[in-house]
Amino acid sequence: MATKRSALKKLPRKRDAEDSRRRILQAALHEFSTHGFSGARVDRIAAQAGVSKPMIYDYFGDKNAVYAAALREAYVKIRDDEKKLNLDMLAPDEAVRELVRFTMNHFRRNPWFVSMLAIENLRGGETVRSLGDMPRIQSVLVERVRDVLERGARTGQFRNDMDPKDFYVYIASMCYFPVSNAHTLRAVFGLAVDNDWLNRRCEEASEMLLGYLRL
Repeated sequence: MATKRSALKKLPRKRDAEDSRRRILQAALHEFSTHGFSGARVDRIAAQAGVSKPMIYDYFGDKNAVYAAALREAYVKIRDDEKKLNLDMLAPDEAVRELVRFTMNHFRRNPWFVSMLAIENLRGGETVRSLGDMPRIQSVLVERVRDVLERGARTGQFRNDMDPKDFYVYIASMCYFPVSNAHTLRAVFGLAVDNDWLNRRCEEASEMLLGYLRL
C-alpha cells in the first residue's frame, strides 16, 4: 500500500513537469523566432512560460541549450502533425496534393517555424547538426513520402527514380519561399500576397510537382 501511495503522489508532479516543459518550449519558440538568437532573453521566456529562470536552467541548461531544445521542438511539431495525414488512404496524386497543402499551411499558420529555420541557417546550421536524433525525427516523413512515390510508380502514374528526400525538398522549397518572403514579394513586385494568392500558389505547386513526377 505504501508503495502504491508513493507512486500516486509522483504522478501529479510528473504531469506538472511535462506541462512546464511544454510551456517553456512554446515560449522559447516565440522568443527566439521574434528576437533571434542574440536578442532572445531567458528571463522573457521564463515570464511568458510562467516559470522561474532557475527552472529553465534546471530543465534544459544555458541559453544555447534552450535554443537547441526549441529548434528540435520546431521539427518535432511539424513531423507530429504530418503523422496525422491519412496519406496511405489517398490515391498517390491526391496524397501529394495533401502533403503540399499541409506543408504550406504549416508555414502560414506557424510563422515561428519559418523564422527558426531562417535563424538556424544564418547561424550556419551549427545547432541542428548537434541534434543527434534528428535523422530519427525525420525518418517517418521520409518513409511516408517514399510510400507515396512507390505507390505512384507501381500504378504507372509516377516516374520510378525519385528520391523521397529530394522530392520533399522540392515541396518545402515551393511552399516556403512565398511565405518566408511575403514582405519582399509585396514590396519588390507589388504582388498581393494574401490568403487567396497563397492558396493559388499552393495548388499550382501541387500541379507542377505532379507534372514532374509524371515525366
